Amino acid sequence: MSRPGYEVADVTRQFGVRFIAGHHPNSYQLRVLNALLACRTALLGGHKEVCSCCGKERVSYNSCRNRHCPKCQATKQAIWVDNLVESVLPVNHYHIVFTVPHQLNQICLLNSKWFYSRLFSMVWETLRQFGYTRFGVETGAVCVLHTWGQNLSLHPHIHCIVPAAGETLAGKMKNIGINGKYLCPVKQLSHVFRAKMMGHIMQYLEKHRFMMHYKPLLKSAWGKPWVVFCEPSLGKPEHVIKYLGQCTHRVAITNQRILNIDNQNVAFLSKDYNDGAKQKPVVISGVEFLRRFCQHILPYRFVKIRRYGIYSSRHKAITRKQNPKMKITLKPPETIKERVKRATGIDIYLCPFCRIGIMQRKEELPRIRSPANYLHYQ
Repeated sequence: MSRPGYEVADVTRQFGVRFIAGHHPNSYQLRVLNALLACRTALLGGHKEVCSCCGKERVSYNSCRNRHCPKCQATKQAIWVDNLVESVLPVNHYHIVFTVPHQLNQICLLNSKWFYSRLFSMVWETLRQFGYTRFGVETGAVCVLHTWGQNLSLHPHIHCIVPAAGETLAGKMKNIGINGKYLCPVKQLSHVFRAKMMGHIMQYLEKHRFMMHYKPLLKSAWGKPWVVFCEPSLGKPEHVIKYLGQCTHRVAITNQRILNIDNQNVAFLSKDYNDGAKQKPVVISGVEFLRRFCQHILPYRFVKIRRYGIYSSRHKAITRKQNPKMKITLKPPETIKERVKRATGIDIYLCPFCRIGIMQRKEELPRIRSPANYLHYQ
């Protein structure tokens, strides 16, 4: 893939000072922006490599490895997909998306960590309830949180992959779903999910004495449709996992979508779902771009990918304890190079010039630790 002309780091570099002065981001958001600025630059140091065949040199700077960085996710995504494909059941899977109406965005911003945690809990409680009431099984799910819309607006929703199988109370596996077309009626899922989530929101507002202020907003949210989308099951588990893998390690916007940066504004591509998902340019100020981007910086150490039910680590541990003779397949040991090549099809050590030799490390480059290179409060 060719290198994009503009990056989120370029927006941060040009408008970061004005954004900090006007919106006062918290310390963790500021740390993330600084990580994006430093990613794959001399600020983080690196090393020189030389080809064993043609002798050409290449300088490779270190990555920030921040989960909000558009440049650091491809390898993580490939390895995550590889791990999940090996651990799921060999059955069909459903892709289900739970969304909340935009009226709740103000409540989300009050305490995003609490809101996203409740969102995960209520999604799983809804799926688990329907698993028992409709099929009499303990089902499972792998859930991934997304917080953005195409124009960088706040749009919390959770993607789930749910197996078309579950464990009965007798401990046996049972196939579930309706002819592979749908798992549960989405309108019923939506109503139950709405009731559960709104109940927790009202408890939170009552506890912190915000109910009177947000009462009209809650009334509006009750009247809006809570969209739950469920696709028909896909043929093989690896298909739906690879599809979901496109969502897992994404960030609010990729560098490839940024079209232009000038003295005041940033232009980027956005899908207009009201017009057949056509890609259209959106132009907003650089400060507003960073404000929207920072809305999607998750709380410190917040877990955005969670497993539940028969896919949870707890369930696997209990199963192994109850079946001590259960065979555990051990994979042959792999180096990082071998695993990345198998998962992505790319040999990260192959010389990009002659395509024959191997790039060998020649010299370490130290970090540049000057505070003048980072954003900070004035």
